[in-house]
Amino acid sequence: MNCMTFPKYSSLDLFFTVIGVCTYLFDIGSDLWVAKVFYVHGEFMWFGVLVGFMLMSSLVVQLFSWFWLTYDRDLKDFKTEPTGSVVLLSEAKSVKLLLVLHVFQLGFFIRHISAIWQGFHVWWKGGFGSESDYAVYLTHDLSMLRLIETFCESAPQLTLMMYIMLRSNHARLVQYISVVASTTSIAWMVVDYHRALRSFLPDKDKQNWLSSVVYFFWNLFLIGPRVATVALFASVLPCYITAHFLCLWLVFAIWACIQGTDFMDSLAGECLYRATVGLIWYFSWFNVTEGHTRNRSLIYHTFIITDTSILLTTWWLYRDTEMTQSYALSLIISIPLCYILGLLIKGFYYWYFHPKLWRPADLRKVAYDVTDGVEPPEVQANGASVQMFNKRMGQNAANFYTTKTSSAIKTNECKTTTSTTSVL
Repeated sequence: MNCMTFPKYSSLDLFFTVIGVCTYLFDIGSDLWVAKVFYVHGEFMWFGVLVGFMLMSSLVVQLFSWFWLTYDRDLKDFKTEPTGSVVLLSEAKSVKLLLVLHVFQLGFFIRHISAIWQGFHVWWKGGFGSESDYAVYLTHDLSMLRLIETFCESAPQLTLMMYIMLRSNHARLVQYISVVASTTSIAWMVVDYHRALRSFLPDKDKQNWLSSVVYFFWNLFLIGPRVATVALFASVLPCYITAHFLCLWLVFAIWACIQGTDFMDSLAGECLYRATVGLIWYFSWFNVTEGHTRNRSLIYHTFIITDTSILLTTWWLYRDTEMTQSYALSLIISIPLCYILGLLIKGFYYWYFHPKLWRPADLRKVAYDVTDGVEPPEVQANGASVQMFNKRMGQNAANFYTTKTSSAIKTNECKTTTSTTSVL
C-alpha cells in the first residue's frame, strides 16, 4: 500500500520559524523607520505610498489568514486541542477575539507567536503525534502567508525605494537599510517556501542544501532584474507605471481564472487568491495548477521578457543622459544578462534537483474531496495517530512537483492494514 508521511517537527523547523519572525519584525520596523523619515522631511507623497503598500499587504495577509481560520475550524483535526498547544484555530478559542485581532492587523503576528510557542513546546518536551503534526501544520501556513506578504509588500516597496533613489540620484542610510530588509525578506521567503514544499515529498531526507541554494539564486536573478526594470521605467515615466501595473495585473488575474485555480474553499477566497496570483506574476512566476508547466512557464517568461525589453528601451530613450551616465550602460547590459542567467539556473534546477512525482490517472476516483489532484487525506502508519494534512500547501506542492507523465514514482511503502492512504 502506498502512503505518504510527513517528517516530524525538528529544531531546524523551530529555527526557521524564529528567523522568519525576526525577519518579519525587522522588515516592519524598517518600513516604519522609512515612513517616519519621509514624514519628518515633509515628503508626504512617499510617506503615503509607503504606508499604502504596508496597509494593502497587511490587509491581504489578514484576509487570507481569516479565510483559512474559518475553513480549518470545520476540520475535525481542530475540534480539540492537542495537549500543551496554543491552538489558534481551535473551537475552544473565541471567534470574536480572533476576528478583532485580524481586524487590528494582528492575525499574522499571532500566527507567528502560536507557531513559535507550539514549536518550542514540541522541541522542549519532545512532543510527538498530534502536537508535532500541528506544529508542522502551522509552519506550512506561515510559509504561504510569508510568500503572499513578500510579493504584496516587500517587492513593491523594494521597487519604490529603488525608484526614489533613481529619481533623486542619492539615498539616505535608512533607504539602503530598507532595500536590504526587503531583499532579505524576499530571499528568506523563497528558501522557506521551498523548504515547506519539499516537506511534502516522501524523500525529503534526500534534500540537500545545494538544492535550496540553486532555488534561491534562480529566483533572485529573475526577480531582481524585474524589480529593477520596473523602477527604471517609473523613474522616467512615473505617471504611466500605475497604468502598466493595473493592465498587467488584470491580464494575469484573468489568466489565473482561465487556468481554473481551486485553492480556496469559498468563492470570495478564490477571487482574492486569483487577484493575489496576478500580483505575484507581475514580479515572478508562480505555478497555480497541476500538470505540465513547461508551456505555461514559456508563455509567461516570453511575455515578461518582451515587457521588460519595452520598459528598458523606454527608460533608455527617456533617461537623463547626464545624470545616468555613470551607470546607464552597465544597467542596460547587466539586467538582461541577469535574467538570462536566472533562466539558465532555473533550467539547471529542473534538470538536476527538481523531483517529479507521478500521479495515477485514476487518482481523482478515490473517495475523497479532491482539489487539484490533492486529497485531504488521513495519513496513518502502523496504527499511529492520524496526521494533520495541510491541504493548501499540499496542493501547492502537487502543483510544483507532480506530473501525469513522469516515469519517476516517489512513494513510500506503508505496511498497514488500517485506512486508505493518499499519494501526491
